[in-house]
Amino acid sequence: MKYRKRPVIVEAFQMTVERRWDNSEWPDWLHKAWNTEGEGCLAIDPDDPASARLYIGTLEGVHRVEWGDFIVQGVKGELYPCKPDIFATTYEEVEE
Repeated sequence: MKYRKRPVIVEAFQMTVERRWDNSEWPDWLHKAWNTEGEGCLAIDPDDPASARLYIGTLEGVHRVEWGDFIVQGVKGELYPCKPDIFATTYEEVEE
């Protein structure tokens, strides 16, 4: 059987080195996730001595955010990282 993804609107934010250190462009939902605990958290990678790298706690476990990855807030508020090429294939920008 084949399935098509339902058209849903999600929010996303592309994380870059500059945006890691200057969080003035971060959306409210990403600020809320910053350094929370457990699923839906956005925190500093404890294995990074420079404290630059980030990770996200998801239902499937902990995922590292690489530079250029999009951080997506799903339909139930969950967060997950998405590689730029997959993001471009899966999502398109919508007018607000």
